Amino acid sequence: MDDFFHGQLGILFRQWPCYAPAHRANQPALYPLPAMKPVSPSQKTALICGIGGQDGAYLAAHLLDLGYAVCGTSRDASANQLENLSRLGIRERVSVESMSLVDFRSTMQVLSRIQPDEIYNLAGQTSVVISFEQPVETFESIVVGTVNLLESIRMLGKPIRLYNAGSAEMFGTIGAEPAHERSVLRPRSPYAIAKATSYWQIAQYRDTYGIRAATGILFNHESPLRPERFVTQKIVAAACRIAAGEQQVLTLGDLSVRRDWGWAPEYVVAMHTMLQLDSVEDFVIATGLTSSLEEFVAEAFCALGLDWRTHVVHDPNLMRANDNSCGRADTSHATQRLHWTARHRMPDVARMMVEARLAQAALSVRRAA
Repeated sequence: MDDFFHGQLGILFRQWPCYAPAHRANQPALYPLPAMKPVSPSQKTALICGIGGQDGAYLAAHLLDLGYAVCGTSRDASANQLENLSRLGIRERVSVESMSLVDFRSTMQVLSRIQPDEIYNLAGQTSVVISFEQPVETFESIVVGTVNLLESIRMLGKPIRLYNAGSAEMFGTIGAEPAHERSVLRPRSPYAIAKATSYWQIAQYRDTYGIRAATGILFNHESPLRPERFVTQKIVAAACRIAAGEQQVLTLGDLSVRRDWGWAPEYVVAMHTMLQLDSVEDFVIATGLTSSLEEFVAEAFCALGLDWRTHVVHDPNLMRANDNSCGRADTSHATQRLHWTARHRMPDVARMMVEARLAQAALSVRRAA
């Protein structure tokens, strides 16, 4: 029985209603899963740098469903448990290589050995807040890592396609006009500056050397796989604990900041689709709708039958330095060229994260009984 419930939770994380492409709508349960099969000559191989994170795990699941052989990288493959892959029920179907993106020799060796058809660069320091405390680490992990991948592809001379993870943070405070692929970049944090630099690196290698590389400029996208250091999961976790009587209040900073929040499992579909174009290019990926943090809080607490105003406390010390006040996106290019449109908006995201948290808690109770 324990295996059954663990498997059902994995499906819950992967196949929430309407998140996946139509071809997966009636897919049967994927638990237990077979061991990884040898790669056939006609099978595409994808290398995912940063496979242990939210996007890497969901992307791996999506590519496996499409028939890819999937390999991930970690600085120490033997030590990294890759818990997100296990939560999705796909750990045994993914191979993992030890690789450091900031080490050119390590990067070159893995690419030579794996011979991937596609590379997805989702690695690097991912926190805006931490980037102010660790600007050098942030810059090196994002910028040097991107250059090493581009140089390795150039020197190998193989028709490898490269997806680079950009960020809406590159735009800075956007103002009245929504951001699109031709908008001016005004990064306001070490993280955003590093992402903007890697964005221009991709463009330069694409234009100069003909490398098929593209940057996905993704606005905020969330899921149950988010760690609690991200504010959305912090809110969801606290709301669930408050509903269970385990916590009294939630302390937050600026509730007026506005973001475009989407559903992460949808966004990885866009990543893959970008690399399938004959002529690869950069895309803004978002829902096109903006909500305040206060609205996200309200939706999460509402999903639990709670009034957030009686449980949330404002703390000015949690205000982020040099924060972007608003994030707005123009998604028309992705709609026209990729035929991709986000199917879930912020209220759906908040509700599904709460439901997943409750399901995880119920499973933990059942396993402990």
